[in-house]
Amino acid sequence: MDTKGLLFIPDISGFTRFVTESEINHSRLIIQELLELLINANQIGLEVSEIEGDAILFYKFGEVPKLEAIYQQVKEMFCEFHKNLIAYDQRKYCQCKACSSAADLSLKVITHYGEFTEYNVRNFSKLIGKDVIVAHQLLKNDIEQHEYWLVTKDLLHDQSPKDFTTWMIWDDSVKKTETGEIHFHYTQLSQLKKGIADAPLPRINLSGKKKIYSASREYETDIITLFHATGSFECRHRWWEGVKKVEVLNHFLPRIGMRSRWTLENGETAFYSSSYSYTDTKIEFSETDEKSNQITYYTLIYKEPNKTELTIDIYQTGNWITKLLNDFSGRQKMGSRLQKSLENLVPLLQEMDI
Repeated sequence: MDTKGLLFIPDISGFTRFVTESEINHSRLIIQELLELLINANQIGLEVSEIEGDAILFYKFGEVPKLEAIYQQVKEMFCEFHKNLIAYDQRKYCQCKACSSAADLSLKVITHYGEFTEYNVRNFSKLIGKDVIVAHQLLKNDIEQHEYWLVTKDLLHDQSPKDFTTWMIWDDSVKKTETGEIHFHYTQLSQLKKGIADAPLPRINLSGKKKIYSASREYETDIITLFHATGSFECRHRWWEGVKKVEVLNHFLPRIGMRSRWTLENGETAFYSSSYSYTDTKIEFSETDEKSNQITYYTLIYKEPNKTELTIDIYQTGNWITKLLNDFSGRQKMGSRLQKSLENLVPLLQEMDI
């Protein structure tokens, strides 16, 4: 049985302040998504021992892995972490403190090679050994910047670390503990963010589509409360006529690109969020079916304190379906459903607590 191996701890920097100063519900979901992303970015066969709040204790028994392979793993996790945060910052629906400050989070990674073993408590597998303690002690250090890769001398076999890129510069330091000194090297990872390309935002294409219906109504509520009622997929079945259930297919928090499956009276269909823009006085967002035949466009406009106007415009591809809906009976049926949907929002808004 192996008793030596790699200890690998990615730790989210800025977590304590983020949770303390942010809305707890959304900060919890953001951290959950980031931790799952780090687990999914595992490329070198690391095992998960446990999730420790803002960090994950990975391990892998066996001989000392090559430092370049570890760097590639660090790079993958760091870049995926920031790619996700950049994309969320550009696409987020919510403007709360947690969602607005998520982009300020970063990542540091502690890597150490040493002796440890596993033990089981019921269905839980835990690690034990002095080197597990060493790795955790290194999470608290005097490094000023908080996005770095730290390597102990035990992982290097007392050799100097290599530069894997032109910008990489290594510093060395010592962590003093009650049991002695821990020597380590570290390098900043900030430069990696410069190579992360922004994912282009999708554009709404209304060419070849016709507006088949539009409906508006004013509500005695603020613009944020109305947005949460209309924009949340979880609430949609409670006010949109003909919708029995809506299942969110991806993403913990609402953003451009999120997908949902709608159970309707006559079957199922899927939609994705295709656009979003926000100001204090106007919020616009849209949803498109996966075949791009229909776009539903929502516009919320601030009128005065506790008074907001909602307009829903429905666009359809200009084909026989459009012609059918444009006839008198089709328009009358859709208009009636849309007006009833707007009425259904009134009791829902009375329950909303934002």
